[in-house]
Amino acid sequence: MADAKVIPFDDDRSRSGAGRRRGVLPGGRAQGPAPAGPAPVSALPGGQVPEGAAEAVGDASQDGTGGPGSGWDRRIAGGLAFLRRRLTGDYDVDEFGYDKELTDQVLMSMLRPLADKYFRVEVKGIENIPSDGGALIVANHSGTLPLDGLMLQVAVHDNHPAERHLRLLAADLVFMLPVVNELARKAGHTLACAEDAERLLQGGEVVGVMPEGFKGIGKPFGERYKLQRFGRGGFVSTALRAGVPIVPCSIVGAEEIYPMIGNSKTLARVLGVPYFPITPTFPWLGPLGALPLPTKWTIQFGDPIPTDGYPPEAAEDPMLMFNLTDQVREQIQHTLYKLLVQRRSVFF
Repeated sequence: MADAKVIPFDDDRSRSGAGRRRGVLPGGRAQGPAPAGPAPVSALPGGQVPEGAAEAVGDASQDGTGGPGSGWDRRIAGGLAFLRRRLTGDYDVDEFGYDKELTDQVLMSMLRPLADKYFRVEVKGIENIPSDGGALIVANHSGTLPLDGLMLQVAVHDNHPAERHLRLLAADLVFMLPVVNELARKAGHTLACAEDAERLLQGGEVVGVMPEGFKGIGKPFGERYKLQRFGRGGFVSTALRAGVPIVPCSIVGAEEIYPMIGNSKTLARVLGVPYFPITPTFPWLGPLGALPLPTKWTIQFGDPIPTDGYPPEAAEDPMLMFNLTDQVREQIQHTLYKLLVQRRSVFF
């Protein structure tokens, strides 16, 4: 179904000086020449518009003081149109449940202040993500709660010139939780399986994977920034089959948001979760203890590793998969150490 187009109101353009006529003084005498000042646009020789004049007029009408027809009117009109489409069901989702409009208009708007103001995410190497076609971003995983995946999604969309959308591969547990399941699907996340990942990559999507899984996100604070095992290289096999580049990604700052100093295995078994974290603030401070620490983040995308030069049977070569997996892991680990040396402080 095609989305309804929002047609913004026309701006009220300032015409001061453009059509001003000479006034008449008492007694019928014509008023003298107007005081010297900037010549009106229409009064220039040949009616030419000076360079930048049109842009200046347009900017003036959108600075929040332009009255009716300015930016606020367009925002309200766009918001009402968005609500109408949601209520009538006049919006599209793909075969995985991804809702691009909801992600752009709502979910990204909610996550953006967390990335820009709270964690102050600095992004490096965004040019290593191709402007079109598929690519597989492989990143380290940490932080007790998977906020790093969400911040990675915002970083790609807001910093890439093509505003590309990152489709994250998530664990089974994500899709077993009420509410979280629906939001994850709407945001473009899908099950971490080779079939779904390959279909997305062949469809030209940017796919994100964090091979450490729960071993990385639930590791104790004493092992921070030490990469865990990357599995058996399934992500390399998927990239080889799709013929897309692998982009290593290193994230610094997420390890310290919830310093995990303990793990209650008994509670974890009762709740059916991989681990139950104990931090300096949780569970001692209750819900307040779930507030992450405002650490300073850096996300760096490394040089892409091409895979399109390998023959089709390369995806079944265990030695090649092992070597490429080790290459990606070493590149991420080396970049993590480099970023840690450059970091002035955990919080600044």
